Amino acid sequence: MAAYDKADLERRMNGAVESLKHDLGGLRTGRASTTLLEPVTVEVYGSHMPLNQVATVSAPEPRMLSVQVWDKSNVGPVDKAIRSAGLGLNPIVDGQNLRLPIPDLTEERRKELAKLASKYAEAARIAVRNVRRDGMDSLKTDEKKGEFGEDDRKRHEADVQKLTDATIAEIDAAATAKEKEILGK
Repeated sequence: MAAYDKADLERRMNGAVESLKHDLGGLRTGRASTTLLEPVTVEVYGSHMPLNQVATVSAPEPRMLSVQVWDKSNVGPVDKAIRSAGLGLNPIVDGQNLRLPIPDLTEERRKELAKLASKYAEAARIAVRNVRRDGMDSLKTDEKKGEFGEDDRKRHEADVQKLTDATIAEIDAAATAKEKEILGK
């Protein structure tokens, strides 16, 4: 086990928060957001590529996304990829441009999305607690090796706990804000 490294623990906890924010960004709230199409991959040139590598995605209106496909031969595959991504979007093909009207969310769909947001948040909390556990374990190991005494270990453990509490508070705030946005409150 590696020696106690506070910067590494901080980096890993922040990674969990960034991952959560990315996941939450992909949840639809009834407003057009280019992040909605980030998970979409298109099968072109014999391989799967992220949509943003074959087209430009923009949000010209609050309830409309526009996808400008660079290569005319990729319009069909892009259309198919968006339809099969499970986002509930039906592109309107207009030459090399695809218009995606963002439909209103039903109350049931809003509740499903809010549940999904809290599921993402719980996964992030678990990741942070795992990092905390690793940190605490390495502190005990270092103390046993004689790298520092019990007082130092307790002080470092308090630091790790403070970092954990702050990170979990950040996760809770992000999840609560997203749930409110989804439910339209």
